[in-house]
Order: sequence, then C-alpha cells, then structure tokens
Amino acid sequence: MTGFKLATIQAAPIVFDRQACTDKACELIAEAGRNGADIAAFGETWLPGYPFFIEAPLGDLWWEAAALYLEQAVRLDGPEIAQICKAARAAGTDVVIGIAELDPATQSSVYASLVFISHEGEVMGRHRKLKPTHHERLVWADGDADGLVVHERPYGRLSGLNCWEHNIVLPGFSLIAQGTQVHVAAWPGHEPENAPSDPVWARQHLLSRAFASQAGAYVIAAAGLRLDQHVPERFKPLNAFEHTGQSVIIDPRGEIIAGPADGETILYADANLEEVRKAKAACDPAGHYSRPDLFELRLKGKTLFPTRQS
Repeated sequence: MTGFKLATIQAAPIVFDRQACTDKACELIAEAGRNGADIAAFGETWLPGYPFFIEAPLGDLWWEAAALYLEQAVRLDGPEIAQICKAARAAGTDVVIGIAELDPATQSSVYASLVFISHEGEVMGRHRKLKPTHHERLVWADGDADGLVVHERPYGRLSGLNCWEHNIVLPGFSLIAQGTQVHVAAWPGHEPENAPSDPVWARQHLLSRAFASQAGAYVIAAAGLRLDQHVPERFKPLNAFEHTGQSVIIDPRGEIIAGPADGETILYADANLEEVRKAKAACDPAGHYSRPDLFELRLKGKTLFPTRQS
C-alpha cells in the first residue's frame, strides 16, 4: 500500500459515562471507515474524557469528581475496548484512542494511555503516558516504557505519544529510532490565538509539527473537545477551562495539510509513503544524519540507538 487516508476524530466525549462514550466512539469509527480512513485517532484520554477538574481548588466536590473519574476508568481487557475492537473490525479501520486506563491490580490508579487497535479488531498495544504534566499528576499515575514501540501496519510504521511527551524529547527519539512513518500525537485540545504568559500550555501545533519534521513522518494531531456545555451540571463549578479542539494533520515536512478543525468533526487527509521517504532521505536523525560515535540511547537495558555497530 502506497497511498492511504488518515483521520482525526474531534468530538466531545460523554463525560463520566464510559459506556455512552464507547457507543459514541464506535459510531464515529464507523463513519471514518465509511469515508475510507485507514487509521482514525482520538485525543488524549478521550474515553471517558480528560479530567477537567484538576485545576479547580481541592474540596468535597473535587474529590467526588476524582472518585467518579476512577469509577469510570477503562480496563484494557474490559468490555469497552472489546466493543471498540469490534467497531474497528467492522469499519476496516485502525484505531488509536486515548483512555483513562484503570490499573488492573490496585483498581485505584489510572494512566493516560493510548490504545492501538488494528482493523482486524485486535489490540496491538498500549502506551501509558510516562509523566503526567503538572496538575495531571493529581489524577494520573506515571506510565512505563513498554508501549514505546512502533507497530508495522499495511500503510506504514505506526507510533503514538500523549501531549507533552513530545516536549521531553527522548520518547519521541525512541520512536524515530524505530523508523516511525505515521504518528498519533494525542492532545487534550487547545490552541490559543495568542501565547499565554504561563510556561506550561499545550503547544499542540508547535510540538506536533516539530515531531513531523524531525521524524519525517505524518502526524495526526488528535485534539480533544470539551466545552462547558459538555460538563454535567453538578460539576460545572470545577470546569476551570475548555478544550476547544483545533486538531490538524501534518505532512512529513512539518506542514499542516488538514485543519485546524472546528467543533465536532472528522478531519481527513490523503498520505503516501513517497513523501515519507523524501523527508527521511533529507534527514534521518537515527541513521545517516546521526552521530552514533557520540550518542546512544538505551531503553530498559536495550540499545535502540545506534542501530548498527559504530
């Protein structure tokens, strides 16, 4: 397969309701499949939603929200993922979806995870966000490196990271060293018109475009959408900010070729491996544009770079 179609699904989750959220995800996957998408991606912890309450002051309502978020978290071996696998198979579409993954042992911690599902309806793998960002650490546990892998697909090599993992460099380089060609960058969803004074904000376009250029890969920057109207009335006092989307799809040069998306929609873009090869011929950071005599990268004791003896 040389040519293929990418899709990013930008839609509001059904906050605090994993079954309703799963049903909506399956409907959107079916739509992406009908429109010929080879891969469709959702934003960070889309199922059952990003923990919007994390920046609100601690109090009784905050802890109620945190407990409900834990209750509605998703097990990797649970019925929700099985239902999404069935939808992916019916649609003939690979799916990458962000979930709040429940720790199967303690059932008391959650991870910001990306789940990779094949068009055959099988879970290929999952990646847990290595380090939640600032307020997120109140809700999500630290992830692991088991999911820092590239998946071989008919259209190319597939990878994914969550949000600010694109800002800490080494997770991205580990995927570049494995030859990623199509990458999902999952974001909560916000791209302000003017940069705020705060040092920490999403920078979803900047970091996604940078990764596309560095990796010589297509990037599906899948952003979440959650406005005040999507928050249950009881928890609106905790809704300190909105996620407004602005998903984009980026080519291997780092240029936006679709989007930014506005509102609930599915964004599509045609892709081909010729453009990937052109970009990688110009710069392969783990190959001909590297210095393996100076640098090396080890992941859990395994050498990822250099890939050859220096």
